[in-house]
Amino acid sequence: MNADASAMNAKAPRTHNRGRPLRYAWRVPALAWHLVIHLPITLLLITPLGAAVRLRSGERLDHRAVRWWQGGLMRVFGFRLVRVGTPSPSAALMVANHCSWLDITLLHSQRMMCFVAKSEIARWPLIGWLASRAGTIYHRRGSNESLNAVAQQMVAHLRRGDAVGVFPEGGAAGTVDHVRTFHARIFQTCYDAEVVAQPVALRYVDGNQPARTVAFREGESFFQNFLRLLGEPGCTAEVHFLEPVSVHSAGRRRMAEAARQRIIAALDFGQSVSPPAGPINEPASDELDPIALDADAGR
Repeated sequence: MNADASAMNAKAPRTHNRGRPLRYAWRVPALAWHLVIHLPITLLLITPLGAAVRLRSGERLDHRAVRWWQGGLMRVFGFRLVRVGTPSPSAALMVANHCSWLDITLLHSQRMMCFVAKSEIARWPLIGWLASRAGTIYHRRGSNESLNAVAQQMVAHLRRGDAVGVFPEGGAAGTVDHVRTFHARIFQTCYDAEVVAQPVALRYVDGNQPARTVAFREGESFFQNFLRLLGEPGCTAEVHFLEPVSVHSAGRRRMAEAARQRIIAALDFGQSVSPPAGPINEPASDELDPIALDADAGR
């Protein structure tokens, strides 16, 4: 977590909330119901049989089941879901700002897509199994061999017509109202698969203000964040599907920055928007490992 994020999280209210026990009183049973009753139903539908059934909308039944379960999980945590814009119905690299482990759940509630995630998630009880069933592409951090394999899998999914979701910041930013630099290397898959990148702005708000309680606090583990959010006041989770960015002749970095600026503009939290002028020359290589994307800020 960077210094700016730590400073912002230090300002997050930590005072006792009198409504928290009441929210736990109904959300904990709701979560149990969602796991014990709704999850088995979902698991029965995300099978080859569910993949073969098409709804009137054209959506696969297994995809609809995943969206239903993920949306239900968001509502258990008190989120009101709002979608703005339309997700690309065809293959696209979905690039989003990264605020919380909830981001994957929020995106899945609106559009089925494969995600790139750290390999440790595959070993998590239940969550790892569900992630694998949803087509998650795992990356072993620090391994160039794994990085190349992940890129090949992403291109294969895109060429099959799937959507692939990534967080080009390289990890959760630790705040909901600031978008860090997008690593350009991950956009190479758009060139290789000949698809567009669709920016997706994930906007967590309480009224008209950013809901900073969603982000990890300094030193907070995944489990601590999970329990805290289960008792936080409800807020709104918006998913803005923005105008796609086509493969840019000026290079991946220009494409990455165009996607980032569109997300910043959609968030409308006061971060400066300054579209780059002229071509952007890329460095010979990316020192960072941009596909080391995780759902829990490295925790």
